[in-house]
Amino acid sequence: MTTFDERAADQANESAETARAVAALAPVIHKAADAIVEALSNGNYVYTFGNGGSAADAEHFASELAGRFRLKRPAYRVEALTANSSTLTAIANDYGFEKVFVRQIQGRMKPGDVAIGFSTSGRSANVLEAMRAAKEEGLTVIGLTGGAECPMDELAGVLIKIPSTDTPRVQEGQMLAVHIICDLVESEIEGRRSAAK
Repeated sequence: MTTFDERAADQANESAETARAVAALAPVIHKAADAIVEALSNGNYVYTFGNGGSAADAEHFASELAGRFRLKRPAYRVEALTANSSTLTAIANDYGFEKVFVRQIQGRMKPGDVAIGFSTSGRSANVLEAMRAAKEEGLTVIGLTGGAECPMDELAGVLIKIPSTDTPRVQEGQMLAVHIICDLVESEIEGRRSAAK
């Protein structure tokens, strides 16, 4: 029988394996960061969204860029569509939960913006609807999901697939990818700002 210590060690080792696998995603993570840098440098917005743990990841991502990651610098135009409970519940009540993100995207988006959907399964209807609407309007659409084949695969222009089907590992991989993106975005934008002085 597995002891608590062994179970804890096994999970830590699984998490470390997922983190190592994220390193192989460096080219697509770089592509996502480039798209965000381009949007923010041109005065556009980045919108993030997801459900449950993925909502927390979306908000974490937005907070790192709207606030700060490593550097003291101006705020970036990044907004989590999960953070306004009045808006979410009003839309869910009037239109259904599937519409909570797409209604917000439709009311805000303009060419040059970036939409980032988080879903460990890649099957969340409300995330997919928002991504589909953003894609139809020509926005850059970034998706973060797990390793299983899913509808998000066809909607994301930039797809970051964490190579796992275990939800906790997918979420940990997503957060690592988010932190890497934040580091790349911040260093590139602030490097350009310094060079322009």
